[in-house]
Amino acid sequence: MQYRKLGRTGISISEIGFGSWGIGGWGKRDDVEAIRSLNRAIDLGVNFIDTAYAYGDGHSEELIGQVVKGRRDKVVIATKVPPKTFRWPVLPHEPIKNTFPKEWVIECTETSLRKLGTDYVDVQQLHSWTPAYTEQTDWFEALELLKKQGKVRAFGVSANDWDPYGTTGLVKSGMVDTIQVIYNIFEQRPAEELLPAAIARDVGIIVRVPFEEGLLTGAIDRGYKFDEGDWRADWLTPERLEEGVRRVDALKPFLAPDRPTLAALALKFCLSHPAVSTVIPGMRKVSNVEANIAVSDGKLLSAADQDALRGHAFAHGWSYPWAQK
Repeated sequence: MQYRKLGRTGISISEIGFGSWGIGGWGKRDDVEAIRSLNRAIDLGVNFIDTAYAYGDGHSEELIGQVVKGRRDKVVIATKVPPKTFRWPVLPHEPIKNTFPKEWVIECTETSLRKLGTDYVDVQQLHSWTPAYTEQTDWFEALELLKKQGKVRAFGVSANDWDPYGTTGLVKSGMVDTIQVIYNIFEQRPAEELLPAAIARDVGIIVRVPFEEGLLTGAIDRGYKFDEGDWRADWLTPERLEEGVRRVDALKPFLAPDRPTLAALALKFCLSHPAVSTVIPGMRKVSNVEANIAVSDGKLLSAADQDALRGHAFAHGWSYPWAQK
């Protein structure tokens, strides 16, 4: 496992992290396998685990708490405060008093600490963002207070889904330590403004959705049948799936001995940008853990391959089913 600094925090984290939304409860839930996967990941060198208050109403946090008990100092845990409205994404007209008031940020952090069975989190994040909040600082005051109390080591925000630009001004403001954002072979727009700004201000970048919700693994093909309860059945309509599979097929010439699968290629693409601190694929199964961690071999994509892959960007504009308008 290779390790990188989480921006100016100086915290050393594994470049492959554990994304724990899936184990929190959407789709088929298997707590036994989830715990096995978390343990296997830690045994193989993963020390960064990303979760959220909203993942299964804290179920993800509780599972993580079970696994890290007795070895809390060996892992770096990031969690998130949901908007008080529990609507995603937050929109520019929603005032901070409705979404992330000071008392709510503190209350949610305290609840997460209890569920995780710990007295601090390494990274606390707002689970949505709109640029107007750089001027509405309730959230900032709350997180600064929690940091002074030793309950939070660092803090940042999780950018709105498919919003590559909205957190750039926040990075430039110097108010946060980290940004979590969707970035992958299809969604390359963060590289235009956000990632250069993060390098300039030494802000850690946590990449989510590296597999484009499974498309970039090559496992979702035409006619794929999703499990009951899998929200992607509504998101990947037959027309979208047809377009996505066609574009994924076009990536196969980039496979090579150090990235023999599309999933490996997808992770290498993310890791090859110097702004990226860690990539957090979901890992429900031990087999997922082992395959993803194998990608962390210190071999990044060549400049030529990175340039060629820029031609495969696909800003599709597919909103998630839960997105408020």
